[in-house]
Amino acid sequence: MTPTEASERARDICLMAPVIPVLVVEDAAHAAPLARALVAGGLPALEVTLRTPAALEAIREMAAVEGGVVGAGTLLTPEDVAKAVDAGAGFGVSPGATDRLLDACEEAGLPLLPGAATSTEIMALLERGYTVQKFFPAEAAGGAPSLKAQSGPLPQVSFCPTGGVSASNAQDYLALPNVLCVGGSWVAPKDRVAAGDWDAIEALAREAAGLAR
Repeated sequence: MTPTEASERARDICLMAPVIPVLVVEDAAHAAPLARALVAGGLPALEVTLRTPAALEAIREMAAVEGGVVGAGTLLTPEDVAKAVDAGAGFGVSPGATDRLLDACEEAGLPLLPGAATSTEIMALLERGYTVQKFFPAEAAGGAPSLKAQSGPLPQVSFCPTGGVSASNAQDYLALPNVLCVGGSWVAPKDRVAAGDWDAIEALAREAAGLAR
């Protein structure tokens, strides 16, 4: 998969809904019902971060949920890429980008949202062919005003900002011309997941899916 093809697929995924839930799954038993609740609420693209021992099994479980596409987040190494693909991930997300990571995703045919926070990082990825990127850490890197400023000199790059994005500021990002969607964890609060309150999570997802962009 070429970087251009990867970005085309990433764009399609980002356009599925205004929010991609960023999920830290502690118990794989929660994975399928969590995915079903989010998809039912109108958020079909899901990112499971590789930050827990249950993450890969969670991806396997979520990959079987009808109507959804599950991605692996916090990809750092080629080994992460191989494990994510084996688990059934349909896309990848990384906090930054290295040549080894990009090579591994391209060779594995895994569409990637590579992370960037500065003009130099954005330009380096654009030079390689990545026109759809993750802006991370969004709030710490200057928030919506910083991302808006990038749209002037780099209008050909579109973003999914993640990191500090919440229900209170998501609309600020979604209003920008260079934002396709946002990534956030607020739609799946840890306490609601632990309690198995899938109705509450579906309601949060439905609210997020209704955000304008």
